Amino acid sequence: MLTYPNIDPVAISIDAFTIAGKTLGPFNIHWYGLMYLFGFTGGWLLAWYRSSTRECVVKPRQTEDLVFYSAMGVVIGARIGYILFYNFQAWMNDPLLIFRVWEGGMSFHGGLIGYAIAMLLYARKINKNFFDLVDFVAPFAPLGIFFGRIGNFIGGELYGRATDVPWAMVFPSDPTGLPRHPSQLYEAVLEGLVMFAILFWFSRKPRPRAAVIGLFLLLYGVFRFSVEFVREPDSHLKADLLFGWVTRGQQLCLPMIILGLGLLIWTYSREPKRRALESAKQGKAA
Repeated sequence: MLTYPNIDPVAISIDAFTIAGKTLGPFNIHWYGLMYLFGFTGGWLLAWYRSSTRECVVKPRQTEDLVFYSAMGVVIGARIGYILFYNFQAWMNDPLLIFRVWEGGMSFHGGLIGYAIAMLLYARKINKNFFDLVDFVAPFAPLGIFFGRIGNFIGGELYGRATDVPWAMVFPSDPTGLPRHPSQLYEAVLEGLVMFAILFWFSRKPRPRAAVIGLFLLLYGVFRFSVEFVREPDSHLKADLLFGWVTRGQQLCLPMIILGLGLLIWTYSREPKRRALESAKQGKAA
């Protein structure tokens, strides 16, 4: 069994201070919040680099607005998604819960929906095709997922099920004190590093429209669905397992897998026809 590093979730603590007679603070900056910052900063740098070295749907000067739209969509969507998908009854009893973000609770699937809406708005703003835009951004998203899962690990949340594997850990936040799968690290590797490597390589060459985002949806859905087998379900959702074993996370991943696979089949089935039309146009132009 491995020893959980037990890193302080608070990265930076600022004592109370006085300005113009007013006392401010104290303030605590948590690692989880910094991980969002690292993810969006890394995504912006990669987007700027790729857009500055080739002809892309966005220009380097537009990447800042692109990241701003992405950040707003992800953060707002993730919070709303958590309430709707994982804690709806608590919100019905306490409507102000949605605003108490410091109490935790963000959903990847909600963030994905919020991101899609934000990209739709930004695509309209710059007069570009929605699929071209999300194909451009998709390879950078796993970087944010990686940092987010590391933040979950540092916070000792979203840990795995009890196990006796040699790399099991006891999380201080777990009241049972049982050795568990460090499922946050599994997700950081699969949904973060592995997905980033595959998508960044895949998107190096021109692909049919919607192919990159289709692969993103398929990979994330499969990886997350797989890890859910060893991830501990939220305590208030254990009674809601579909067929007695399908977790809420797996239920939300199934549409992603279907949509991602559907997009790949659709776009590649259209590719021969598209190439034939382009050849015909070039022939006429000649």
